[in-house]
Amino acid sequence: MKPQDYTRLTQKKKNTKWLYKTLTEKIIGAAIEVHQELGCGFLEYVYEEALCYELNLKHISFERQKDIDIYYKDLIIPRKYIPDILIENKVIVEVKATQALTEIDEAQLLNYLKATKIRIGLLLNFGTKSLEIKRKIL
Repeated sequence: MKPQDYTRLTQKKKNTKWLYKTLTEKIIGAAIEVHQELGCGFLEYVYEEALCYELNLKHISFERQKDIDIYYKDLIIPRKYIPDILIENKVIVEVKATQALTEIDEAQLLNYLKATKIRIGLLLNFGTKSLEIKRKIL
């Protein structure tokens, strides 16, 4: 019996669709608009306010500082996770205004995704000359 080549089965196709691609593109577009208008140098809450304003203009539904259950196996942890912005119950957005995103920021977002069972997260750092964007998926 000839061994099967499994590498072909795991290779990504060039036209593979991203999960919530259109939605995340709209969110990133809103963030770019905010960064172009404000630049860097403000505190996080200023960018969060401005981003929410842009999301409203684009008719994207979201909730700010919404309590989300945290799951550990079959247990729901009594304390809640509160993301900066939850968009359409599909995408967690964490707003930062730092010199650079760190591995800790990325790990924290991945942990939030795992614990809340939400599949997509965006880290948006407005504290740099160019908007820094990290898209994470589970």
